[in-house]
Amino acid sequence: MQTNLLAYDPAKHAQLITHYCLSAQPNERLLVGGSTASLPLVGEVHRAMLRAGARPVLRLTYPGQDEDFAALASDAVLDNVHAADLEDVRGLDGSVRIIVSEDLPEVDPRRRARLLAARAPLQSARARKKWSLTLYPTAHGAQKAGMTPEQYEDFVMRAMSLDRADPVAAWGELRERQAQLIERISRADQVQIQSANADLTLSVKGRTWANSDGKRNMPSGEIFTGPLEDSASGWVRFDIPATYQGVMVRGARLEFKEGKVVAATAEEGEDTLLAALDTDPGARFLGELGIGTNDGIQQPSGNILFDEKIGGTVHLAVGRSYPETGGTNESAVHWDLITDLRNGGRLLLDGEVWQENGVFVAG
Repeated sequence: MQTNLLAYDPAKHAQLITHYCLSAQPNERLLVGGSTASLPLVGEVHRAMLRAGARPVLRLTYPGQDEDFAALASDAVLDNVHAADLEDVRGLDGSVRIIVSEDLPEVDPRRRARLLAARAPLQSARARKKWSLTLYPTAHGAQKAGMTPEQYEDFVMRAMSLDRADPVAAWGELRERQAQLIERISRADQVQIQSANADLTLSVKGRTWANSDGKRNMPSGEIFTGPLEDSASGWVRFDIPATYQGVMVRGARLEFKEGKVVAATAEEGEDTLLAALDTDPGARFLGELGIGTNDGIQQPSGNILFDEKIGGTVHLAVGRSYPETGGTNESAVHWDLITDLRNGGRLLLDGEVWQENGVFVAG
């Protein structure tokens, strides 16, 4: 049993977000968005940004606010974004979104999908600015992760390198390690994922690999790209559960042909899976192939922000590509789904084994 558990420090977390993730500059208008359940961190980020000379803009939401919107809004409100909302986002220099784990009311997944599609212009405008996504640990998050609150706080601190005397230096070390991986995989044309849960081939020829070093996602620890949109062939089962719009989906299995999802099932949450794939035409194509590298995260916690970074896992996102990778797929959806390769799985680059059982074995 682990002893000397680290207590969560929102002030230290806020310093990392403000100065490392967003690099807040004087007079920048920076959005700080979060649930009322994350107020301790929201307040610390607000104060840190003010000390940096920035102009923080606070946007608080109550638990289940988006679900109420999806369930109760009229068709005209649900399916359209107000011009003032779009102008407000365009007037920002950057944003941080602080998420929490919470129980959310059930909503028709089709109405969720409509809301997501309507808000796509907001997401696109926000993505063109600097942005960061992070998590505030709560008792609910601990319960979902199967940990005590004290264990969960320790888990979060270590995942974000907040246990280190110099967290920024720790993220720099990870960046260098990931750069070496990118140097090799950038020379590959074809990536194969093989395990008891996958037999999938993708082309990444000509695409750019991103070194995710905590600037956008905190925590991070992954390299990712946008595979060629028509290249996915085969099937994959995602053995780590993933949440979509507050609904847990377990055992999702996707079959691909010429890049498109042609069959989809799930052991739990299949209606939500199918609704997500039917959001728009781009939702049935892949926007991302990501490889987790954060060895400080060893177990799933029920939160994608952490789980997709687990060293020895691979995640695939259906939907929107990140343009900086060269991906061209457009969708209101970007949903990461994870398969674990630490027990008998392999990654092959142009037929050569590059990673086996979650460990990189070839340079």
